[in-house]
Amino acid sequence: MGRYIVITPARNEELFIEKTAESMIAQAAKPTAWIVVNDGSTDLTTELVEKYKARHSFIKLINVERSGDRNFRNKVHAFNQGLEQARRFEHDFIGNLDADISFDSDYFQRLLAEFQRDSTLGLAGGMVASYIDGAFVKQEVSLDSVAGAVQLFRRSCFEQVGGYVALPLGGIDAAAEIMARMKGWKVRTVPELSVFEHRRTGSAKASPLGARIREGRRLYSLGYDWWFFSLRCVYRSMERPRIIGSGAAIVGFLLGMLRREPIVLSPEVVRFLRAEQRAKFLRKLRFLLIP
Repeated sequence: MGRYIVITPARNEELFIEKTAESMIAQAAKPTAWIVVNDGSTDLTTELVEKYKARHSFIKLINVERSGDRNFRNKVHAFNQGLEQARRFEHDFIGNLDADISFDSDYFQRLLAEFQRDSTLGLAGGMVASYIDGAFVKQEVSLDSVAGAVQLFRRSCFEQVGGYVALPLGGIDAAAEIMARMKGWKVRTVPELSVFEHRRTGSAKASPLGARIREGRRLYSLGYDWWFFSLRCVYRSMERPRIIGSGAAIVGFLLGMLRREPIVLSPEVVRFLRAEQRAKFLRKLRFLLIP
C-alpha cells in the first residue's frame, strides 16, 4: 500500500500531544517513522513524547533549540529538521501532522488507499473539525484543498514542489498545494475521513479576530484576487466569530494592500492561482444559472 513517514513539529503541546500520540500508535497501517521535532518546548512536551518513544520504536524524537516565540519560519525549520532524519527511512509518502490532532485507527490505511486508487493524487488529507466553544465544528474547505494540519504528500509530488517554503505570514501549506496543482497533481480532502483538531487553527498565540486579520494579510501575500477573496469572506461569514470574523479578514487583506506588502509567490504561481479562482467562480455561476 505504501510506506509513509509523518513529521510533527511541536512546541509547548503538553495539553494535546498525547491525543496525537495515541492516534498514531493505534493506526492499523503504522508509519515507517513518526518523527516529532520538539521545537524548543519549555513545558512537558519532551517528557511526554519520550514516554511513548520508549514503548514504540517507530516514534522518533528530535530536540532543536530556537529563539523567540511561535512563528511560521520556525515551523518550517523544525519540519525540515525532521525531513533530514526521514531520509534514513524508506518512504513513498511524507506527512505533516500538527501536535493537537486525533483521528480513527484506520485513518492512514484509508488515506493511503486513496493514493493507490489514483496515481495522479499528489496531496490528500481528511476533513478537519476544530474544537470551538465546547464542540467540534467542521472547517469549510474546498475539496481540492487540504488543511495544513493533516497534509500527506506523495513523495514525488512533495519533491517536485520543493517542499515547504518559509513565508513571513504563513500559508506554507497553501503555497505547497497551489504549486502541486500547478504541476498537474490532484489535491483532495477526503470528507469521509474525520480529523479532530483540539485547538482551533491560529489560536495558539492570537484571539479569533486577530487570527482572521492575519488570515487576510496572509491570503493577500499569496496573491489572492481581491474580488475572489471578498466572495470567500461572504461565503464564510457564518463561521465563528460570525460576520465580524469575515470583516476582520477583509481588514487584514486591505492592510496588506495599503501597506504594499510583498506577494511572496512567483508571478507564474500567482497567475495560475488567479486563473483557478476565476474558473471556480464561473463554475459556481453556471451551477446557479443553469437549471
